[in-house]
Amino acid sequence: MSRRMLWVSLPDQRPRRELYWMSRMPGTHVTALAQQEPLGDITWVPSSYRRPVKRFIEAGALAWVKGLDQQDPAAYDWVASLELCSLVTGQASRWRRRAGGRRPLQAVITWENLPDQPIYKVPPYKQALESCRDADLLLCMVDAAREHLLANGFDDERIQVVKPGVDTEIFTPAERPTTEPVVAFISPLAPNKGIDRVLEAMRVVQRTIPEASLVVAGQGPMRAQVEAAAADPSRRVRLAGSLDAHGVADLLRSSAVFTTAPRPTWKWTEQLGLAYLEAQACGLPVVTTRCGTNDEAVQEPNDLVDDSVEALADALLGWLQDDERRAAAGRVNRARMVAEHDLATQVTRMGEAYAAVERSHTS
Repeated sequence: MSRRMLWVSLPDQRPRRELYWMSRMPGTHVTALAQQEPLGDITWVPSSYRRPVKRFIEAGALAWVKGLDQQDPAAYDWVASLELCSLVTGQASRWRRRAGGRRPLQAVITWENLPDQPIYKVPPYKQALESCRDADLLLCMVDAAREHLLANGFDDERIQVVKPGVDTEIFTPAERPTTEPVVAFISPLAPNKGIDRVLEAMRVVQRTIPEASLVVAGQGPMRAQVEAAAADPSRRVRLAGSLDAHGVADLLRSSAVFTTAPRPTWKWTEQLGLAYLEAQACGLPVVTTRCGTNDEAVQEPNDLVDDSVEALADALLGWLQDDERRAAAGRVNRARMVAEHDLATQVTRMGEAYAAVERSHTS
């Protein structure tokens, strides 16, 4: 079977995520309308967007792609996009309805975990949400997304949950785990990801372990705060900037603990966090604040703590001062990632979700 899919990208879509996973599904060829050239075996249609505002937290949802109407619906079996409320999802819904007799099936991928998402009340987002109620597949990346869909009146028969995968051949443990007290933060440098809280927690950690250091990878509006800390030798902070997957894996393997400190906003809360999975696949323990549904990714023996500098610091100290405990947790984490989040296995499961819908329509 050869599945032909048209993927309608958000303008800010990140690599090695949803589009990449769809292209890795067995028997699937993806054509992507996208601003940036995508990673993987994908036919790229370079696209521009009409975008009134740019805000990180909305993940590019308030943007219309140009050129979708030039695509022939008969050339595709599926049209797919990310998130219920993104305007490209609304565009995809309208595009396939205009196809007439043989219209493509529609899939919407979602991570949304807020039962009462306030932006659904804003007219353009609400219109996009309502437009995809007859989507053939609602593919949830977290269990909480299924609960979100049910709370918003979507048909349970159209919902499938398949957790995301990480490349367990790239994200592997170090042959000899470091004994150096190095903490890694790999996330956008934005208030909702808590780099400010982590910087302060490291000050507390260094009262007990003066040689403890923090390596920060990412970009965002709080970069200047990280640069200021990195400029002070006594802070022992290094800014690694943006890294590709191999760079992230190398950083994790050279670190002892992974940490972030997410906090909710009025329209966002942590959903899963792929960086948590990547860190665990590399055999690191994770310390993070309890936020949204990140407990789906961060389970014992890792630490979910209260949103406070002291709680973060205490948990980090517990791991940095006990090499054997870190090693034991690393083995548990690695085994769970291979069993539950291996990329090849998870993209096959995603393909099975699509195939089940295709069989139902054939029959």
